[in-house]
Amino acid sequence: MTTQPLSIAPRDKAEILAQALPYIRKFHGKTMVIKYGGNAMTDPELQADFAEDVVLLKLVGINPVVVHGGGPQIENALKRLGKEGRFVQGMRVTDAETMEVVEWVLAGEVQQDIVGLINQAGGKAVGLTGRDGGLIRAQKLKLKDNKDPSVEHDVGQVGDILQIDPSVVKALQDDAFIPVVSPIGFGEGNESYNINADVVASKLATVLQAEKLMLLTNIPGVLDKQGQLLTELTSRQIDDLIADGTISGGMLPKLAGAIDAAKSGVNAVHIVDGRVPHAMLLEILTDTAYGTMIRSY
Repeated sequence: MTTQPLSIAPRDKAEILAQALPYIRKFHGKTMVIKYGGNAMTDPELQADFAEDVVLLKLVGINPVVVHGGGPQIENALKRLGKEGRFVQGMRVTDAETMEVVEWVLAGEVQQDIVGLINQAGGKAVGLTGRDGGLIRAQKLKLKDNKDPSVEHDVGQVGDILQIDPSVVKALQDDAFIPVVSPIGFGEGNESYNINADVVASKLATVLQAEKLMLLTNIPGVLDKQGQLLTELTSRQIDDLIADGTISGGMLPKLAGAIDAAKSGVNAVHIVDGRVPHAMLLEILTDTAYGTMIRSY
């Protein structure tokens, strides 16, 4: 994928900056949790755009916190080992060997790439996992079947969040750093847990009482049965879309977390098309919608 730079006249550039000013003023000092995933993570030009957006937000006084996934990278690493990934209701089945790969890929390769990109763009990023500062305490997830709640699926070392202690994130923010969080939690016996990145982002946004939660995806947003974008949804509308099968698979945990965050004090939750260059910045600092906004009511 390649994107051609737009030729913008100086006067138009000034107008664009002037339009962004009310949003910069409104969100100054606020926290925004960004779940980084999809094409935005794998396309080099979109990676650079994302890093620039995060640094710009920090420079204008907004506090971005990045939570990243890494599904395609984990899948590639498992294939190199001759191991095939398996999913149940959108959750990756994680045995002990798979957990080792998940930790190596997420907390090593992927996280350090993101930290490097943000630092290269002029920011000061610091990588964290759930172990750092006791950030994410977790237990084994008990995954009930969607159709028959009496059936429970064993998905291995997949975690359910018990507690998030945001002290280390707040300390980094206060020192002008940009936290980059890998969705790995730890249990009572110091065991590691693979946690859905959308869930981590949603819970972290709630604990930090973030102004916005941004979920970058590979789709325009939530679509109806005709494939049309739904720009705004309430929790009741989402329940109906799940019941009739419009929403399924990997979108289920994403939306469950989004609804929880919206109901728990996060002012707005956005599912944003990460394939659009600078989509996150356009969503935050302009009137144009680049995805689906979730409201609790």
